[in-house]
Amino acid sequence: MENNKQKLLSRWRLVLGKYAQQQLDVSLSADMSRMERALDYLYSREYKGRGVKPSSGEASLDPSQLTIPDWLGEVKKLFPKDSAKIIEKHALERYELTELLNNPESLKQLEPDLDLLRLLLAFKGNIDPSLMQQIRDIIQKVIDNLVRKLKSSIQQKLTGKINRSLSSKIKIRQNFDWQKTVRKNLKNYDADLNKIIYQDLRFFARSKRYFPWHVILCVDQSASMANSLIYSTVMAAILFNMPSIQVNLVLFDTSVIDMSDQIDDPVEIMLSVQLGGGTNIAKAMRYCEQLLTTPQRTIMVLISDFEEGGSVTELIASCRRFKESGANLLGLAALDESGSPQYDHNMASRLAANGMDVAALTPNELAEWMAKIIA
Repeated sequence: MENNKQKLLSRWRLVLGKYAQQQLDVSLSADMSRMERALDYLYSREYKGRGVKPSSGEASLDPSQLTIPDWLGEVKKLFPKDSAKIIEKHALERYELTELLNNPESLKQLEPDLDLLRLLLAFKGNIDPSLMQQIRDIIQKVIDNLVRKLKSSIQQKLTGKINRSLSSKIKIRQNFDWQKTVRKNLKNYDADLNKIIYQDLRFFARSKRYFPWHVILCVDQSASMANSLIYSTVMAAILFNMPSIQVNLVLFDTSVIDMSDQIDDPVEIMLSVQLGGGTNIAKAMRYCEQLLTTPQRTIMVLISDFEEGGSVTELIASCRRFKESGANLLGLAALDESGSPQYDHNMASRLAANGMDVAALTPNELAEWMAKIIA
């Protein structure tokens, strides 16, 4: 019981920091002392931010004299992976410790994942230009991982319908032919186990689609849309490599930039992104109207939080024109894996009332929605 009490007090010391020592006097183990020092390096900045000054004779509130790479190494060694990621995120987002991104040794230690990519996009203006190749390599790793994760399922959904008259050697769960599998493996029935031993799994083939479709991804560059912007860029790259689909990728804030000629280079697109600023959805929609050639075979996807800073009247009018043209129009409050976006519900409702389907989808769900239209 006493041991559990000591553990609890030690954890509270880590939460409250070394300046709670007088009120909460507890001995810390060697590892916990290192953890306290690592936490103090970052979170003692909170005292300065609130204008707190050390009293006479009190230890300084200055962070411990660790270097950025040493501190990051300590965090990764001492804390669980999820906790370490939260601490790194606080360092960049809350305390703007951009030294993390301006030290080549620190960059090597950062986990190349979606959270890091989002932070790189937010702080890339503060990064030393001499480190840009290293930044490119990190972005490339994250993009490659996302493409690897999504490519097969998205292309499979959009390639064609299941053809139940043909079999395929490609093993995709959605195409599993359980009836043929049972028939082919009846000879492997084990009487002792009273079950069939499945050694030969069978799968349906898919009918290929050859009629071209046009997909326009029109993406808001607001800071809140960072995840959706990343996934939109990845999805555009995947669709770009499908012969039956023509893709346009349009990014916007108060201006509009067509990135369609760089879809095959997602890293360059990421480095061109300018998160934040105002939003003019109507202007972006009008630009996308100019891209229409065969509306009945066009899927227009607006990805935005619907916080319109331009003309609401013009936005509604553009929405109506898209619908009247025969184009398939979808508005996404989010295109990512979270599915819990913050957006202007009133504007989304108005757009829905004027012909736009509105949702928040994962990339795979968007592919399924598109497949139903293309089918």
